Amino acid sequence: MGSLPGFSIAATGIGLPEQQVTNEDLAALGCDSEWIVQRTGIHQRRKAGDHQSSGDLAYQAAIDCLKRAGVAPAQVDLVVVATLTPDHATPSTACLLQARLGCIAPAFDLNAACSGFLYALVVAGHMVSSGFSRCALVVGSEVMSRTVSPTDPKTYPLFGDGAGAVLLVPSQTPDGTPLPQSGLIAYTLGSEGEGASQLCIPAGGSREPLTPERLAQGRQYMTMDGRSVFKWAVRVVADAIRDTLADAQMPLEEVAMFVLHQANIRILDAAAQELGIPSEKMFINLDRYGNTSAASVPLALHEAAIEGRFQRGDPILLCGFGAGLTWGSALIRW
Repeated sequence: MGSLPGFSIAATGIGLPEQQVTNEDLAALGCDSEWIVQRTGIHQRRKAGDHQSSGDLAYQAAIDCLKRAGVAPAQVDLVVVATLTPDHATPSTACLLQARLGCIAPAFDLNAACSGFLYALVVAGHMVSSGFSRCALVVGSEVMSRTVSPTDPKTYPLFGDGAGAVLLVPSQTPDGTPLPQSGLIAYTLGSEGEGASQLCIPAGGSREPLTPERLAQGRQYMTMDGRSVFKWAVRVVADAIRDTLADAQMPLEEVAMFVLHQANIRILDAAAQELGIPSEKMFINLDRYGNTSAASVPLALHEAAIEGRFQRGDPILLCGFGAGLTWGSALIRW
């Protein structure tokens, strides 16, 4: 648990593939449209073209964000990309993004799966608050459609592709003192690695390099113990939000908007019911994008901001949870 004043979000942005894949489009794969809606709340998702990578979507989101902030790409002095679907094992997608932007900045990727954006936000926030950075670009970008087997009707419909970005800038007095009513009012990050096998891509790393045999077995695709992950997510989301609000000494009623990882409508509904979150304060865009992993929270945050669902100075509760198993929750002053 902790707090982190001294920065603010200057702008948000998104990058989305043009192709929309509806539940009906997946019928040929043996996926039942009504089952998908009832079990997940997803009606459609975006799919990257064969020519598009996570880096391409990250670049779209970055440019959109910088334009909205009125900041030139060359002014960016830190690039952090949260992703589990990098363009390459190395170099990092962040380094490729830095080069495309034409800025001089340290750049690195961060992989905490669906919690990745929350982890990246905290890391970059510390760098801005400490004075290391004055213009930090944080991007969550994923091409999740390439991590799941098209022959698996239970996992393939769940995921979509996209990117979201935020630009962090200092929020300080003229003498450099962090403004107390800025940044992260409270945050928590955590992991339960004992549950790693519940949500895992077995092959493709140094533990299990890809071979023709493993490719034939589909070991390069995600495996998921859906029931166990669901039970864990419902518990950890409620606990993380309670802990964050308690640390901030803020009643739930004062939070203007809850922007949670868009994994499954039943998880979001269960969290809202257990915590007593009014439906109008729970932002949902899962129906249009599916689960975009590390891109989920920044993509939803962008759309909520554009729709005017909150105003400057409002407290916003962000929460991510996923493979690792990892989670992160942050109460941010908009």
